[in-house]
Amino acid sequence: MKDRISRIVIVGGGSAGWLSAGVIAAEHRIDSQAQQPFELLLIESPDVPTIGVGEGTWPSMRATLQRIGLSETDFLRECDASFKQGTCFRNWHTGNGDTYSHPFTVPTDYADTNLVPHWLGLSDAPRFADAVTPQTALFADGLAPKQITTPEYAFVVNYAYHLDAGKFAELLRQHCTEQLGVKHVKANVSQINAAENGDIQSVTTDSAGEIAGDLFIDCTGTKSLLLGEHFKIPFQSCQEYLFNDTALAAQVPYTEEDQAIQSCTVSTAQTAGWIWDIGLPTRRGTGLVYSGAHISEDEAAAQLLTYIKETAGDKAAASVVPRKIQYQPGHRQEFWHRNCVAIGMSSGFVEPLEASALVMIELAAGMIADQLPPTRDVMDIVARRYNRKFRRHWNQIIEFLKLHYVLSARDDSLYWQDNRAATSIPEKLSEKLLLWRYRSPWHPDAEAVDDLFPTASYQYILYGMGFRTVPRHTRSHRQVQRQHQASELFQKNAIRATQLQQALPGNRELLNKVREFGFQKL
Repeated sequence: MKDRISRIVIVGGGSAGWLSAGVIAAEHRIDSQAQQPFELLLIESPDVPTIGVGEGTWPSMRATLQRIGLSETDFLRECDASFKQGTCFRNWHTGNGDTYSHPFTVPTDYADTNLVPHWLGLSDAPRFADAVTPQTALFADGLAPKQITTPEYAFVVNYAYHLDAGKFAELLRQHCTEQLGVKHVKANVSQINAAENGDIQSVTTDSAGEIAGDLFIDCTGTKSLLLGEHFKIPFQSCQEYLFNDTALAAQVPYTEEDQAIQSCTVSTAQTAGWIWDIGLPTRRGTGLVYSGAHISEDEAAAQLLTYIKETAGDKAAASVVPRKIQYQPGHRQEFWHRNCVAIGMSSGFVEPLEASALVMIELAAGMIADQLPPTRDVMDIVARRYNRKFRRHWNQIIEFLKLHYVLSARDDSLYWQDNRAATSIPEKLSEKLLLWRYRSPWHPDAEAVDDLFPTASYQYILYGMGFRTVPRHTRSHRQVQRQHQASELFQKNAIRATQLQQALPGNRELLNKVREFGFQKL
């Protein structure tokens, strides 16, 4: 074939680089003895460390790890990983101790029944997520989503992971180079060389010479060496909607060796941002994401240390030295330009409120692997499709994150007041909120099969934060019948929650068993 894609060069390691390498290599590998249809090479700087804070994932990560051939047992053991079943939000609505949950399991019988109207009609309604899914009952007790007898990647209730990002990248590197045939070059890229047609022809490195390629994947983080610096693709800020631009990250020790591990991310709102708290087997990953325009670094650090004292004690707080991470929220105006595509922070980054960073890497690598252009002339077609899809994904992320702030009733700081200002709300989100005043979100609101957030997620956020949809006042025979069915589903959910609380082990108990025995292979 003319202009065949014979070498793919990934510039940059970390989670973005190695996850991309793994997904692409696994998809196009025939067997261990056969020659791959192209060479896949990753250039990693020995001088640039990864961000390395604990990260949260979506349930999609289970399918991704399966796709690249990683054992779940090995992953949990090597990455200091734990199970994540959703997010618990504290102080987001009123700031006075309010809580709600966004679990990974959709409401009971969600395919056929929208329980929102029936829940709104209950006189003594429990919190929305508690009423419609058994999963939130597991949060408070730190319970696991499965048992040791459940095979790898199978589940009793839907789950994702918390993990150590540095250890995750190292496991991926080892798997990619030893099992999937990815070539690893440790070198710094000093120059990017253009071809006559405007493509990237090669990159010059300090220790491995010039490395040519047909498709280049930019995983160089916020520097965006290829897409941003070389091709000058503009950066599109979204700070008019999402104000947060700074994080203080810390690693917090457990107060006791066998302390329970949270089975969800805990997000606690502050006066100008929010604190994340995730439980790993050996420590907690904690940090404050905030708006530098609304609070000083000293004030932010004081809020974080106060939280650590309250949750881990004075001794733990005294040992913590927060690390400052600054970023500009937004994304590139284009993600695939000519023969270069950016993945990870080189394509964009916003606050990690719903753990969207790793899932965007998964989606990007997956689409490249599935639609990999065999020749250069096909590449532009794939690039246009890729850009359309990821512009939509980024808009969905921005709207969904903003939803959390718009629904807040907090008035204790200018930060929360500014977040509700009409000028700071994306137009499409404003339209949806008006519509949802009269009709709750459900299947008709899904615009495409690959929407980033299912409509169930909108339900959990809306009704968790006190949003009200005006109920219909008609009482047809069909609606009476549906109300009866809904009552049965609420009861069924409560029974199921009790059963799961009795049957499932704690997160730490299961992780200890995984280290000792491992899961069954599917």
